[in-house]
Amino acid sequence: MDRQQEHVLQVVEHSDVRFIRLWFTDVTGTLKSVGIAPVELENAFTKGIGFDGSAVEGLSRITEADMVMHPDAASFQILPWRESGELSARMFCDISTPEGEPARTDPRNVLRRALAHADSLGFTFHVHPEIEFYLFRPVADEYEVPTPIDNGSYFDHVSRPIAQDFRSEAVKTLEQMGISVEFSHHEDGPGQNEIDLRVTDALTMADQVMSCRAVIENVAIAQGVQASFMPKPLIDQPGNGMHTHMSLFEGDTNVFFDPAGEFGLSQIARKFIAGVLRHAREISAITSQHVNSYKRLWAGDEAPAYVAWGKNNRSALVRVPAFSLKDEACARIEYRALDSAANPYLAYAVLLNAGLAGIENDYPVPESIDTNLAALTSMERKVMEIDSLPKSLNEAIRVTEQSELIAHTLGEETFEYFLRNKRHEWEEYRYQVTPYERRRFMTNRA
Repeated sequence: MDRQQEHVLQVVEHSDVRFIRLWFTDVTGTLKSVGIAPVELENAFTKGIGFDGSAVEGLSRITEADMVMHPDAASFQILPWRESGELSARMFCDISTPEGEPARTDPRNVLRRALAHADSLGFTFHVHPEIEFYLFRPVADEYEVPTPIDNGSYFDHVSRPIAQDFRSEAVKTLEQMGISVEFSHHEDGPGQNEIDLRVTDALTMADQVMSCRAVIENVAIAQGVQASFMPKPLIDQPGNGMHTHMSLFEGDTNVFFDPAGEFGLSQIARKFIAGVLRHAREISAITSQHVNSYKRLWAGDEAPAYVAWGKNNRSALVRVPAFSLKDEACARIEYRALDSAANPYLAYAVLLNAGLAGIENDYPVPESIDTNLAALTSMERKVMEIDSLPKSLNEAIRVTEQSELIAHTLGEETFEYFLRNKRHEWEEYRYQVTPYERRRFMTNRA
C-alpha cells in the first residue's frame, strides 16, 4: 500500500467518514457509483472491488462479465453534502480485468493511453473547460417545454433568489472539493449559466468535469430546480457548449508559445491545430455524441459548424484567444464543438491524439480565417476549401466508423460499442413521430 492510500485511510478514520463512493463512467459518460463502508477501504486498495461489468453500458461482454474497480487515492475527496446525515467521500476508479490488465473499455483508461502517447513524445496535455448548463423550473412530464428560472442574458446580474444563490453555492461546493473555479457567470440564454474550471492536466480535469456535473445537479435538487446539460434544450436559445482550451507542456514550458510566431503560437501549436482540423469530422461523434448535439452545432448562436481556425474568431471551430498572444502561461487554443453532454475522458483522448497526429505527421496548416464563416455563401466556403462538421449524428457515425485514428484511440472494444450505441440512438430518434410532424402533416384537408 502506498503513502497516498495510507493517507486516505487516516483521513477517513479521523474525519469519521461513514460512506465511500467509488465513481467511474460508462462509455457514454454516465456517472456510476458504488458505495462501500470504511472497513472495506483497505481491501479495495489492495485487491480492488469485483463487479459485473456486463451490467454497465459497453464495459464488457456477457462472456467476460467479471471486472475489478481500483480506487485512485489521488482523487479522494470528502463530499460537501451528507448522506442520511452522515459524512461521505468519493474516489474515481480505474477498471481492470480479474487478471489485472487495464480494461480497454474503461474511458479513464482510454484517456490514460492517449496521455501515455503524449508522454512518449515529451508532452503533458493541459485543458481548461467552460461548462454551460441551463436551470429550469421543475416540469410535470417529459413532453412539457421547460421554463428557465430567469430571463437573464450574458453576464447579467440576476437578482432573483435562486439565480443569485445558485452559482455561489455551486462554486463554494466545488472549492470545498478541491476543484478550483476560474470564472462563473450568467450565459447568453435565459436561465443559462457557465462555470469555468481552472486549467490542469487532462485526466484530473476529466474527473473534475464529472464532479462538477454531480455538484450542479445536487445543488439544483437542493434549490428545487432542474439542471440540464442537454446540448440544445431550447430550440430558440443558445445550446450548452463545453468550449475547451488546450495546450501542451514540456515540463514547465508551454510549447504552444512563441512570441515571434503568428498569434504568438509556436510551430508545434500550429501543427496541433492542423491535426485537430484534419480529423475534426472524425471526432465529431465523440465530442458531439447525441442527436440533439447537431441542433446546437447547426443553429448558430456561436456554435461552430465549419472546420477552420482563426484569432479570436468565434465562428471558427478552433479559436486562438486574443489575450493569450503575449503570455507564455496563457498560450492555448480553444476547441468549440465539444458540448456539455460529452464524455470528457473520450473527448480529451481523441482531441489529444488528433493534435499529436498533426505534429507527428507534419500536417500542413490551413490559412487562418478572420471572417464570420456562417455569413459566407456555400460557394465562398467551397472556394476557400472550408469543410463542415457533420449535420447529424447519423452522418457523424458514418465518418467516425471509417476513422483509423478514432479506432486506435478508443481501442477495438470501445470503438465497436460506441458506434453500436450511437447507431441505436440514431435509430430510436429516427423512428420518432414529433409534434412538428403532426402539426405539419395532420392538417384537415376535408
